[in-house]
Amino acid sequence: MPRTRAHLPVFRLAWLLVAAILFTCGGPAFAGSSDDPHATDGRSLMGNDVSWPQCNKDLPAGQAFAIVGVNNGLANNTNPCLQEQLEWARSSSGAAASQPKAQLYVNTANPGRAGSWWPVSDEYPTGSKVHNPYGSCRAGDYGTACAYMYGYAKAFDAAYVRGVSNPAGYFWWLDVETENTWSSNKDANRTVLEGMTDFFHSIDADGVGIYSTGQQWNRIVGTVGSSSNLYPLPSWLAGARNASSAAAACSRAPLTAGGKVVLTQFIRDGLDYNHPCS
Repeated sequence: MPRTRAHLPVFRLAWLLVAAILFTCGGPAFAGSSDDPHATDGRSLMGNDVSWPQCNKDLPAGQAFAIVGVNNGLANNTNPCLQEQLEWARSSSGAAASQPKAQLYVNTANPGRAGSWWPVSDEYPTGSKVHNPYGSCRAGDYGTACAYMYGYAKAFDAAYVRGVSNPAGYFWWLDVETENTWSSNKDANRTVLEGMTDFFHSIDADGVGIYSTGQQWNRIVGTVGSSSNLYPLPSWLAGARNASSAAAACSRAPLTAGGKVVLTQFIRDGLDYNHPCS
């Protein structure tokens, strides 16, 4: 999801300008085209994703499933229309059997020193010790240990601070885009996402997946080994031009070698549409 304000990114401005041209996605993202892909008889298998840019706007009808962003562009804030959009998501038809009717996505980042908050211990919230597979997070550490705790904390907030009832009952997508702030340390970026994934697994969430494009993922995270908890996660691929190219994108490589592509996204008339791959 494009953000309105953020901290200065670690990547060079030149890369961000290129990314803005190459990656008109956004988890997700918005643009324009022609008529509604949803079947008029209400049996469409496609879904939509929405978040703060759709606040106080008409939402699509006839969607088989819906994915709602819990944040307002950054991982440390809340989508002001979350409750209304969740109610809309729950009205989805459910025609795509492979996809839950209502799902959630959360913005991700690794702001490090540029962030408004950064962990200084392995406790989150205060008094609750978290098992950290990367050692002890300490003040002034911007490597893997504190990056893991940052991801864990942002996932905790998404589940328990943003106003989501029964967070364990949802499938959660991690929105990974160059528009948010990331470190040049890909290992630390990966561990942010591992921390988020471990948290969602700890509450027995309905599932966890990754949203990105292959180019953005490679720029931010790179190759993920089989020992990582990200390795088997399903992929939601952005960047398709239309419904037919979204269907074809189901055969692309997943973001991690152990996962598979389960959703692909295209944009039409300012709305994100999502094609289920099975």
